[in-house]
Amino acid sequence: MEQKYLSLLSKDYPNIKAATAEIINLSAILSLPKGTEYFFSDLHGEHEAFIHMLKSGSGMIRAKIDETFGKTLSEKDRSELAMLIYDPETEIERVKKSNEDLEEWYRVNIYRLIQVCRAVSSKYTRSKVRKRLPKYADYIIDELLHSDEQSSKDHYYDQIITSIIEFDRSEHYVVGLANTIGRLTVDRLHIIGDIYDRGPHPDYIMDFLLDFHDVDIQWGNHDIVWMGAATGNWPCIANVVRQNMSYNNFDMLEIGYGINLRPLALFAEKVYGSDPCTLFRPHMLDMNKFENVDEGLIARMHKAMTIIQFKVEGLRILANPDYKMDDRLLLDKMDLKKGTVRIGNQDYKLKDTLFPTVDPASPYQLTKEERDLMVTLEASFLHSTSLQKHVRFLFSHGGMYLKNNNYLLYHGCVPMTSEGEFASHTVNGKSLKGKALLDAIDQQVREAYFNPPEDQEVGLSGDIMWYLWLGSKSPLFGKDKMATFERIFVEEKATHKEQPDPYFKHIEKEEICEKILAEFGLDPKNSYILNGHVPVKIKDGESPVKGNGRLFVIDGGMSKAYQKTTGIAGYTFISSSRFMGLIEHFPYQRGNGGPTSQQLPNINRVKNFTERITVRDTDIGQVLQGEIDELKKLVEAYKKGIIKEKYQ
Repeated sequence: MEQKYLSLLSKDYPNIKAATAEIINLSAILSLPKGTEYFFSDLHGEHEAFIHMLKSGSGMIRAKIDETFGKTLSEKDRSELAMLIYDPETEIERVKKSNEDLEEWYRVNIYRLIQVCRAVSSKYTRSKVRKRLPKYADYIIDELLHSDEQSSKDHYYDQIITSIIEFDRSEHYVVGLANTIGRLTVDRLHIIGDIYDRGPHPDYIMDFLLDFHDVDIQWGNHDIVWMGAATGNWPCIANVVRQNMSYNNFDMLEIGYGINLRPLALFAEKVYGSDPCTLFRPHMLDMNKFENVDEGLIARMHKAMTIIQFKVEGLRILANPDYKMDDRLLLDKMDLKKGTVRIGNQDYKLKDTLFPTVDPASPYQLTKEERDLMVTLEASFLHSTSLQKHVRFLFSHGGMYLKNNNYLLYHGCVPMTSEGEFASHTVNGKSLKGKALLDAIDQQVREAYFNPPEDQEVGLSGDIMWYLWLGSKSPLFGKDKMATFERIFVEEKATHKEQPDPYFKHIEKEEICEKILAEFGLDPKNSYILNGHVPVKIKDGESPVKGNGRLFVIDGGMSKAYQKTTGIAGYTFISSSRFMGLIEHFPYQRGNGGPTSQQLPNINRVKNFTERITVRDTDIGQVLQGEIDELKKLVEAYKKGIIKEKYQ
């Protein structure tokens, strides 16, 4: 078998010269510093804040500018150079409107960008840098990046820049250099769940990620519900539409994904036209650019979809007794004459009792109009080209968890008992826990999307995604219930409480974090967990660091909806060749013409490495070392004549 493998390998490396050349190349790569990894969580549709954080390298690019130009440029010039890198198109437009000498500005800033680009590319091979350069500008920028600064070539490099300006290519090269700096600063990007919901444009984020050079995604519960909606699952569709009615996200739904909401608007006007729907007024955190809908109509659409959601969820709960979600069956617990609902053993006053489509004798039965509406919405979701492309990307680049370079990444939790043991749950008839549970769920989700039963009834495909969105045993949700009904209709705050899985208490202990790391096959003393999902309330003194530094919760509130709770605007985590850092961000501000000068984030180095981490120390380093070992075997086979060399 080994000789057969080596024979196949010889097709790529047909002789000793070719094989040894590749061994030398790979060995050199192993000695390079490891590329910087960036970790984000809970983006929640905040595309502007996310892209700014990424393009700024979470403050690392500004640090590199200060390091490069601290003694030669003023604070103002360094800030403007930073903003040029973060958002080159906007900064160029600002300069065009000023009275500055545009040609000289281009000349100066191309030189400055080259110096910054040279600084951030120093840890990569020349070929890797070349691959991240913009098309049609790669050769010229490569020449400028690797100039030897000798006087004999000064005129050569000056002439390159002069020609760029002369042929009106300055803007192209400035934008290309700025974007290249961002791509080189972030070698690999990890998204630890919840790209979707609340914020205005998760679709823009997904488009951005589609073009990113190296990214992985760990599914969050807000992602999985969209994945379920893409299968046509009615409870998932209802949840997705309701949530985005609540946050006025019409541009994303109708323009971004082409979801036809007109039937919902017509239905809502007909059924709830005289209802003020006060409880359903939307959160107006962001305004739509294309679809400005009256707030009253949004409220009526929101209420209509909310009632449909509780109906279709109720039907699925009744059809899946193994989900053990009977406590979420509340429509049949309402007494509309008394204006109350029974939750547990207590009656609570309802804040709204106008439910014209709810039949007390059969409260979960959809009316014909409601069913027709859901059929129409299902068709929109199933035939949305953009949504299906984005969901397939979530599958191809995502999963329930990831192990990478001594980090364990997952969004929600690894379900645990109150005693600190891994909790067992049944999947496909098997009782599973820990890593095996997450592996089985991952496979079940993929099956639901790619291989749904052909005889599946309308609107029922993808129930597993709906359960993972809000189920009491879901590792992505990690709470005993989703109290949507109570938060909308019941005044008493005690009913709104969602009890977290014991996991969230146990991770304060180092031994529990080490137990989780060991369960997933990582060295518990030299590995770390990165977790999202639960916003860290910094303003209340809560720390994102758990388990004596073994686990980091990096949901700091990028979503504007959470920032009053957290007190900040999100975390990023950085793993470079020299240190691990937890970065605390401030709210993103946008001026009339584009981003304003941003308050620099707080960079907390949680660990400095005594020796610089190289590619050899990473997972990809192990792969490359394996390739070197195989190539050495091939060289030996050539030397012994077991495999014949070829030179043509």
